[in-house]
Amino acid sequence: MAEIVCIIGNKGGTGKTTLSHMLCQGMGLLGQRSICVLTDTHREPLDPEGRRYLVADARTREALGKVVDKIRSLSGWLGVIDGGGNRTEMDRKLYGLANLVLLPFRDSHEDIRTVIQDLEAFPRAWAIPSQWPTNPWQQEAAQKAIRERLGKYADRILPPIYTLSASKLLLQAQIPDKLPTPLGNACRALAYQVLDMLEVACEAPPVEEIEEAAEIEIKGEAPPTAAEGFAPAGAPSPTRH
Repeated sequence: MAEIVCIIGNKGGTGKTTLSHMLCQGMGLLGQRSICVLTDTHREPLDPEGRRYLVADARTREALGKVVDKIRSLSGWLGVIDGGGNRTEMDRKLYGLANLVLLPFRDSHEDIRTVIQDLEAFPRAWAIPSQWPTNPWQQEAAQKAIRERLGKYADRILPPIYTLSASKLLLQAQIPDKLPTPLGNACRALAYQVLDMLEVACEAPPVEEIEEAAEIEIKGEAPPTAAEGFAPAGAPSPTRH
């Protein structure tokens, strides 16, 4: 039976769709089979051509039921459901069928207020800082806000997904033939972490596959790894052993 990860949360604009595609891309880089499921009625399905994962359109309740049933019947697959924003009833439905629930949030006080409500509403869910700042000053302010306002939930906060401009390439209607190595690294790290949480065994890919040839140059330093830049108390290690 397949595992299902739902990425939900009441607030829009937190990076749920980006995170969904990054997770599926990372699964593909690790040799895992996955399906990215669209439920947001305000978005259009992306072309699956050239992707390392399948894409499913489940923007109606009937379609969602069929897609979930199909995913459940597939052994060794991972279904990643992008829940969209501002849909409390849908969030409850997805929470009920998921093996793992992620609540992305950004570094604004509004995001933090909203994710607190979601953490209370969904006690099995994990909060994950999304599109997190890489600037040291912004990081310090963001981490201070988390310590002060999310301290009681520290053991339910995962290491962050840092802002990476290349991540928008995954949301293009057609994905480029080559993707930057920093994007591949970030996707793979996220996928490793999720596999650890689901207790799914996975062998690390050969070095040649890890370092994808990138035709798009990324200037400046790559964002710090989760282990280097952010380690909330009680969060599981992002490194597989």
